[in-house]
Parts: sequence; C-alpha cells; structure tokens
Amino acid sequence: MTTPARWKPLVRYLALGGLAAGVNWGSRFGWSLIMPFPAAVLCAYGSGMVVAFGLFRAFVFPGSPLPLARQARNFVAVNLVGMALTWMVALALVDHLFPVLGFRFYPQAIGHGLAVAAPVVTSWFGHRRFSFPARHGADRGA
Repeated sequence: MTTPARWKPLVRYLALGGLAAGVNWGSRFGWSLIMPFPAAVLCAYGSGMVVAFGLFRAFVFPGSPLPLARQARNFVAVNLVGMALTWMVALALVDHLFPVLGFRFYPQAIGHGLAVAAPVVTSWFGHRRFSFPARHGADRGA
C-alpha cells in the first residue's frame, strides 16, 4: 500500500521528528550529569531543535520562500511553545503525578519521554504555516 502524496510530508515529519525527539530524550541523560532535571529538559529540547531544524527544512518543508534567518527565527518561536509544553508536562509527571501514583521506575526518563511527544500536533501546524510556509499558491497536502 502506498502513502497518498498529500500524507507524505506528515509521514516525513513524524519520522524525522521522532529522530529529533530521540536526540532530545537521549541528550537529557548527558545534560542531567551537569545540571538539575528541569534545566536538563530545556537544554535537551534545544539539542533536538538543532537536529529538527535541519531535517525539517531539507526533507519535510523544502522550498519555503522565506530567507533562512526568518525560517530559523520562526522555527525558534514555534519551538518555544513546544519547549514550554514539554517542560511543563515533564515536571508535572515527575514532580507531581508519579509520586502520587507511587511510580518509581525511572520516573525522569519516562516522564521526559512522554513529555517530548506533547507538542507534536502544535509543532506540525506551526512549522507548516509559520516556520516553513509553502510558496504562495502551492499546496503541501496534509
């Protein structure tokens, strides 16, 4: 079964966003060696953002007429929303929900892992419409 052309950008976004999310999640372990968990979550998000920008620009949203500097500025703006959401979800899980539930199995790793997925939908629309908008009149599909 082939993927309809209108879904291909979304599929690429999810696959490459998953790779960037892996960088985000994995780098948090290193960041946690030198800083507290809340700060490590923010730095890890920044690590994933660097990877996501290059991948999304080249393979998900190619051909945007915006200058590179404006794409980068808009990408950061969209990701500040995602970063705040990820940070809030991670801390809510690790500091509040998991202790109430008595959940003690790698709470920071699992809480951060779940939180990384929180901004998937908002980021898709933000990057598609704001960070890397298509040329006027061009349709990107999904």
